[in-house]
This record gives sequence, structure tokens and C-alpha cells, in this order.
Amino acid sequence: MRRLFGLFWFLVLSACAIGPVPQVQRQPVPVPVLGASGRVPAEIAARNFVFVVAAMEPVVERECFQRNPGVGCDFQIVVDDRPGQPPNAFQTLDQAGRPIIAFTLALIGEARNVNELAFIMGHEASHHILAHIPKTEESAIMGALVMGALASLGGGSQASVQAAQQMGADVGARRFSKGFELEADQLGTVIAFDAGFDPEQGAGFFDRLPDPGNTFLGTHPPNADRIQMVRQTLLQIRGY
Repeated sequence: MRRLFGLFWFLVLSACAIGPVPQVQRQPVPVPVLGASGRVPAEIAARNFVFVVAAMEPVVERECFQRNPGVGCDFQIVVDDRPGQPPNAFQTLDQAGRPIIAFTLALIGEARNVNELAFIMGHEASHHILAHIPKTEESAIMGALVMGALASLGGGSQASVQAAQQMGADVGARRFSKGFELEADQLGTVIAFDAGFDPEQGAGFFDRLPDPGNTFLGTHPPNADRIQMVRQTLLQIRGY
């Protein structure tokens, strides 16, 4: 991983001097030859990531301005290089409200082709474009207020009211989580396709993830539902 990290920053600095964003052709991208461990070699993984960021960022920001300019669309793409982080990507905001999409080094190394990285980036960007963070916060606050009020009316102690508020916030935050994930998959498919990538091949990443199933108040829908969303969206894009 240290090798990947060092090579990544070398390529980022090199990419800054490349000039125009590469034009990606809308055609299947060959899958790199995997090593004995089933992983893409570190050099290829780093180059794939730099290429995807350069190709996707302008498309992500254009889609953001068109759909929801009020949320702020100057995305910052970063690498989470903290030791021991599992394969993961997430969207958050900095203190100024600027959207951040973070990839852990483990995820960059696990992705087997540029299509997977592009789909993941489109998915995370979609959470911001669709304002999922403030919607989740609003739902959590409402859940905390309702549960706290019910506990208070029932004569609960301060500690029990606080516990009820925490439970309500957790339930409220999870209330729309599965739907938000599918919405992000749908828009992420559109963004990745518009940038010239193959979202269906990109969704192949789900085949290697543990399936969360359809659990009550789970945060993510079943992998099969997510893959189906990608395929349905592509049919709509292509006019079938």
C-alpha cells in the first residue's frame, strides 16, 4: 500500500501538467490482468484512479450545477491514507461546506478497472447532488424530537429521554438510507455513462461485497437490487 500511495502522488503531480482532460470513448475498457492475489498491480491501480478523477470530475460538477447548483459543486477528490482503513469511499463536507469525495487506499487497490472507480465516484457525488446529507440530518432530528417527546410524556427520567432521543435520531437517520443508496446508484450510473465509462461493468464491484440483505432499518439495500437499478437506468438512457 505504501508503494501505491507514493506512486499515486507522483501521478497526481504529473497529471496536473497534462493539460486537457482526456476524452474517454464510450466503449468497453479492457480489464487489466490481475495478479496472483486477484488484485490489480499497484501501478495500474494508481494510474486508473488518476485517469478516472480527471475524466469524471468535470462531468460530476456539470451534473451538479445542472441539477442542484444550490448545494455547491466545487468537488474535492481526496485519498484517505490513514493506516488500516478498509476498502471504502464516502462523501462528506469540509468546514466551508465544500463537497469532498474520499477514497481509501484499500478501495483504490481493490477496484479491478476504471469502470468500477468511475461508478463509485459517480455514486458518492450523487449523494451530494441529491442533498442526502441534509435530508438525513433532518430526518434524524425529527426522529429524536418525536421519540424524546414520547419518552417525556411517559414520565421518563432525563437519562431515559436522552436515550430515546438517541434511538429516535438513529432510526430517523436510517429511515431513507436504502432509498438514498438506490437514488445515488441511479444518478451515479448516468454520470459515469456521460463520462464515457461502462456503469454495468462498474457495478461488478457489488459482486465482491458482502450482501447486506434486506434487513429492517439496514443502511444499504441488497446488492441484487443495486445491480438491477444500474441495468434499468442504462436501458432508460439507451432508450430501450
